[in-house]
Amino acid sequence: MATYAIGDVQGCYDELRALLQRTGFDAARDRLWLVGDLVNRGPKSLEVLRYVRGLGDRAATVLGNHDLHLVCRYEGIGRQRESDTFGDVLGAPDARELVGWLRTRQLMHVEGRYAMVHAGLLPQWTIERALALGREVEAALAAPGYREFLSNMYGSAPVEWSDALTGWDRLRVIVNAMTRMRFSTREGAMDFHAKGARPPSGHLAWFEARPQREEPAIVCGHWSTLGLKLTERLAALDTGCVWGGALTALRLEDRALYQEPCKGYQPVGAE
Repeated sequence: MATYAIGDVQGCYDELRALLQRTGFDAARDRLWLVGDLVNRGPKSLEVLRYVRGLGDRAATVLGNHDLHLVCRYEGIGRQRESDTFGDVLGAPDARELVGWLRTRQLMHVEGRYAMVHAGLLPQWTIERALALGREVEAALAAPGYREFLSNMYGSAPVEWSDALTGWDRLRVIVNAMTRMRFSTREGAMDFHAKGARPPSGHLAWFEARPQREEPAIVCGHWSTLGLKLTERLAALDTGCVWGGALTALRLEDRALYQEPCKGYQPVGAE
C-alpha cells in the first residue's frame, strides 16, 4: 500500500487522473491525501468532487478556503466572485449530497509521521492542540445550525490566537490559520494581504515562525507562489496547476515525487 499526498487540484480533473496514472495509484490498495481546494478556478470541480467522494475511505481530504467558499455559495452566504468556476457543482442534480459531503471533511488529518492541513498552523499550536482546535470547527460545520457558523466565518479579525477567544471569533481564527494563512509573526499575528513568497515587514512564512518541535511533518498546499518546498518538517505541494504549473503528488512512504504538467486555466498573477 502507498499513500500519495496531492497538492491543490482546484477543479483540474483531467490533470488529477493523469497524475494518478503516472503514480500507478490503485484505488483498491493505495490511499490519497488531498491538501484541500478540490474545487474552483479550474473547469471540472464537479468531476473532482464525484471522483474523490467515490473513493470513500481511500481518500483523506482537508478543507481549503475554496472548498469553504463553495459550501457558502451553495447556502447563499457570501458573495459570488468573478473567478468562481464551480457553477457545474451548484447546478448538478447531486449538488446537495456533494456539498454536504464536502462540508463535513476534516480541517486537519494526522496519521503516523505526517499531519495534513490546507494552509498552515500558528506557532503556538502543537500538532495535538491544532487537531483539537480543528475538531471544534468540524463540529460547528456538522451541527444542525451550521449555516449560522458559515454566516459568521468570513473576515480577517482577530488576526492572532488567544486561548481566551470564544464564539465566532475563536472559530474564525482557527479557520483563517488553517485555510488562509501564509505569513505570521513569531507571536502568531497573521497577515492576509501578502500572497507572494516575500514576507511583509515583521512577518515570516508561517512554517518559519513555528518553533522546532519533535512532531509529525506537515503536509500542506494553498501557496502556489511559494511552490514546491520539501524539508524534513514540511511538504508544501501547491505547484499552481490551475495557473499553468503542475499538479504534484508525493508518496509519503519514501518521498518519491511525481508531477503532471498543466496547461493552466487562469492567467498567472490573477490569484
